[in-house]
Amino acid sequence: MRDPADRLLTIPNLLSVLRLAGVPLFLYLLLGPREDGWALLILVFAGFSDWLDGKLARWLNQMSNLGALLDPAADRLYVFCTLLAFVIRDIVPLWIALVLVGREVVVGICLLVLRQRGWAPFEVTYLGKAATFNLLYAFPLLLLAQGDSAWAQAAQPIAYAFTVWGGALYLWSALLYVYQFFLALRVTPGRAA
Repeated sequence: MRDPADRLLTIPNLLSVLRLAGVPLFLYLLLGPREDGWALLILVFAGFSDWLDGKLARWLNQMSNLGALLDPAADRLYVFCTLLAFVIRDIVPLWIALVLVGREVVVGICLLVLRQRGWAPFEVTYLGKAATFNLLYAFPLLLLAQGDSAWAQAAQPIAYAFTVWGGALYLWSALLYVYQFFLALRVTPGRAA
Protein backbone atom coordinates (compact mmCIF):
# COMPACT_ATOMS: atom_id res chain seq x y z
CA MET A 1 0.00 0.00 0.00
CA ARG A 2 1.21 3.47 -0.88
CA ASP A 3 2.28 5.87 1.85
CA PRO A 4 -0.22 8.78 2.07
CA ALA A 5 2.72 11.18 2.38
CA ASP A 6 3.73 10.24 -1.20
CA ARG A 7 0.50 11.58 -2.70
CA LEU A 8 0.90 14.15 -5.43
CA LEU A 9 -2.66 15.07 -6.33
CA THR A 10 -4.13 16.76 -3.31
CA ILE A 11 -6.15 19.93 -2.90
CA PRO A 12 -3.41 21.62 -0.81
CA ASN A 13 -0.79 20.75 -3.46
CA LEU A 14 -3.05 22.19 -6.17
CA LEU A 15 -3.34 25.43 -4.18
CA SER A 16 0.45 25.59 -3.82
CA VAL A 17 0.94 25.02 -7.56
CA LEU A 18 -1.61 27.77 -8.32
CA ARG A 19 0.23 30.06 -5.92
CA LEU A 20 3.53 29.32 -7.67
CA ALA A 21 1.91 29.92 -11.08
CA GLY A 22 0.76 33.33 -9.87
CA VAL A 23 4.31 34.61 -9.32
CA PRO A 24 5.17 35.40 -12.97
CA LEU A 25 1.72 36.88 -13.53
CA PHE A 26 2.13 39.05 -10.43
CA LEU A 27 5.54 40.28 -11.62
CA TYR A 28 4.21 41.01 -15.09
CA LEU A 29 1.23 42.97 -13.77
CA LEU A 30 3.30 44.96 -11.30
CA LEU A 31 6.29 45.72 -13.50
CA GLY A 32 4.81 45.66 -17.01
CA PRO A 33 1.48 47.43 -17.37
CA ARG A 34 1.52 48.45 -13.68
CA GLU A 35 -1.91 47.00 -13.04
CA ASP A 36 -1.59 47.33 -9.27
CA GLY A 37 -5.18 46.30 -8.60
CA TRP A 38 -4.78 42.95 -10.33
CA ALA A 39 -1.34 42.43 -8.79
CA LEU A 40 -2.91 43.16 -5.39
CA LEU A 41 -5.55 40.47 -5.99
CA ILE A 42 -2.84 37.94 -6.78
CA LEU A 43 -0.99 38.81 -3.56
CA VAL A 44 -4.22 38.49 -1.58
CA PHE A 45 -4.84 35.10 -3.20
CA ALA A 46 -1.27 34.04 -2.36
CA GLY A 47 -1.67 34.98 1.29
CA PHE A 48 -5.09 33.37 1.59
CA SER A 49 -4.09 30.18 -0.24
CA ASP A 50 -0.98 29.89 1.96
CA TRP A 51 -3.22 29.81 4.99
CA LEU A 52 -5.86 27.62 3.33
CA ASP A 53 -3.57 24.91 2.00
CA GLY A 54 -2.18 24.23 5.47
CA LYS A 55 -5.65 24.12 7.00
CA LEU A 56 -6.97 21.83 4.27
CA ALA A 57 -3.95 19.53 4.49
CA ARG A 58 -4.66 18.94 8.17
CA TRP A 59 -8.46 18.94 7.90
CA LEU A 60 -8.60 16.56 4.91
CA ASN A 61 -5.58 14.56 6.08
CA GLN A 62 -3.82 15.39 2.79
CA MET A 63 -0.38 16.22 4.13
CA SER A 64 2.28 15.10 1.68
CA ASN A 65 6.00 15.21 1.06
CA LEU A 66 5.40 17.27 -2.09
CA GLY A 67 3.28 19.73 -0.12
CA ALA A 68 6.03 20.04 2.48
CA LEU A 69 8.31 21.21 -0.35
CA LEU A 70 5.84 23.24 -2.43
CA ASP A 71 4.38 25.35 0.36
CA PRO A 72 7.61 26.86 1.71
CA ALA A 73 9.00 27.15 -1.84
CA ALA A 74 5.98 29.20 -2.88
CA ASP A 75 6.30 31.36 0.23
CA ARG A 76 9.99 32.03 -0.38
CA LEU A 77 9.44 32.75 -4.06
CA TYR A 78 6.67 35.24 -3.28
CA VAL A 79 8.78 36.96 -0.66
CA PHE A 80 11.79 37.23 -2.99
CA CYS A 81 9.87 38.28 -6.12
CA THR A 82 7.66 40.74 -4.27
CA LEU A 83 10.68 42.36 -2.64
CA LEU A 84 12.43 42.56 -6.00
CA ALA A 85 9.41 44.16 -7.67
CA PHE A 86 8.84 46.52 -4.74
CA VAL A 87 12.46 47.70 -4.87
CA ILE A 88 12.19 48.29 -8.62
CA ARG A 89 8.96 50.24 -8.07
CA ASP A 90 10.39 52.15 -5.04
CA ILE A 91 7.74 50.73 -2.72
CA VAL A 92 10.34 49.47 -0.22
CA PRO A 93 13.95 50.61 0.18
CA LEU A 94 16.72 48.36 -1.08
CA TRP A 95 18.17 47.80 2.41
CA ILE A 96 14.96 46.15 3.64
CA ALA A 97 14.98 43.77 0.69
CA LEU A 98 18.67 42.98 1.21
CA VAL A 99 18.14 42.20 4.90
CA LEU A 100 15.21 39.87 4.21
CA VAL A 101 16.88 38.16 1.24
CA GLY A 102 20.11 37.91 3.25
CA ARG A 103 18.16 36.04 5.90
CA GLU A 104 17.08 33.51 3.27
CA VAL A 105 20.64 33.10 2.04
CA VAL A 106 21.98 32.44 5.56
CA VAL A 107 19.23 29.92 6.37
CA GLY A 108 19.68 28.30 2.95
CA ILE A 109 23.42 27.85 3.50
CA CYS A 110 22.73 26.31 6.90
CA LEU A 111 20.26 23.88 5.29
CA LEU A 112 22.79 22.85 2.64
CA VAL A 113 25.46 22.17 5.26
CA LEU A 114 23.01 20.17 7.37
CA ARG A 115 21.96 18.05 4.39
CA GLN A 116 25.61 17.33 3.58
CA ARG A 117 26.05 16.10 7.13
CA GLY A 118 22.97 13.88 7.01
CA TRP A 119 20.48 16.06 8.85
CA ALA A 120 16.91 16.70 7.79
CA PRO A 121 15.84 20.31 7.15
CA PHE A 122 14.87 22.51 10.07
CA GLU A 123 11.46 21.87 11.55
CA VAL A 124 9.27 24.82 10.58
CA THR A 125 8.57 26.83 13.70
CA TYR A 126 5.47 28.73 14.67
CA LEU A 127 7.60 31.86 14.76
CA GLY A 128 8.74 31.28 11.18
CA LYS A 129 5.15 30.74 10.08
CA ALA A 130 4.05 33.90 11.88
CA ALA A 131 6.84 35.86 10.20
CA THR A 132 5.84 34.63 6.76
CA PHE A 133 2.18 35.30 7.55
CA ASN A 134 2.98 38.88 8.52
CA LEU A 135 5.05 39.50 5.40
CA LEU A 136 2.47 37.93 3.09
CA TYR A 137 -0.09 40.29 4.58
CA ALA A 138 2.26 43.28 4.58
CA PHE A 139 2.93 43.03 0.85
CA PRO A 140 -0.65 43.55 -0.39
CA LEU A 141 -1.09 46.34 2.14
CA LEU A 142 2.13 48.02 0.98
CA LEU A 143 0.83 47.87 -2.57
CA LEU A 144 -2.54 49.21 -1.48
CA ALA A 145 -0.77 52.03 0.40
CA GLN A 146 0.62 53.47 -2.84
CA GLY A 147 -1.00 56.67 -4.01
CA ASP A 148 -3.06 59.41 -2.42
CA SER A 149 -6.47 57.79 -2.09
CA ALA A 150 -8.27 57.40 1.22
CA TRP A 151 -7.63 53.64 0.98
CA ALA A 152 -3.91 54.27 0.55
CA GLN A 153 -3.81 56.62 3.54
CA ALA A 154 -5.69 54.12 5.71
CA ALA A 155 -3.52 51.21 4.59
CA GLN A 156 -0.16 52.90 5.22
CA PRO A 157 0.14 52.51 9.01
CA ILE A 158 -1.19 48.95 8.90
CA ALA A 159 1.16 48.07 6.02
CA TYR A 160 4.17 49.49 7.84
CA ALA A 161 3.20 47.72 11.07
CA PHE A 162 2.92 44.34 9.31
CA THR A 163 6.22 45.01 7.51
CA VAL A 164 8.13 45.91 10.68
CA TRP A 165 6.61 43.11 12.74
CA GLY A 166 7.00 40.54 9.95
CA GLY A 167 10.57 41.61 9.24
CA ALA A 168 11.51 41.43 12.93
CA LEU A 169 9.94 37.97 13.29
CA TYR A 170 11.62 36.86 10.08
CA LEU A 171 15.02 37.81 11.45
CA TRP A 172 14.29 36.35 14.89
CA SER A 173 13.23 33.03 13.36
CA ALA A 174 16.49 33.04 11.36
CA LEU A 175 18.47 33.45 14.57
CA LEU A 176 16.65 30.45 16.02
CA TYR A 177 17.38 28.41 12.90
CA VAL A 178 21.07 29.39 13.05
CA TYR A 179 21.12 28.42 16.74
CA GLN A 180 19.63 25.01 15.83
CA PHE A 181 22.22 24.75 13.07
CA PHE A 182 25.13 25.19 15.49
CA LEU A 183 23.57 22.73 17.94
CA ALA A 184 23.22 20.18 15.15
CA LEU A 185 26.87 20.61 14.15
CA ARG A 186 27.89 19.51 17.63
CA VAL A 187 26.32 16.05 17.28
CA THR A 188 26.20 13.31 14.68
CA PRO A 189 22.77 12.67 13.09
CA GLY A 190 20.90 9.93 14.94
CA ARG A 191 22.96 10.38 18.11
CA ALA A 192 21.63 12.29 21.13
CA ALA A 193 23.58 15.26 22.40
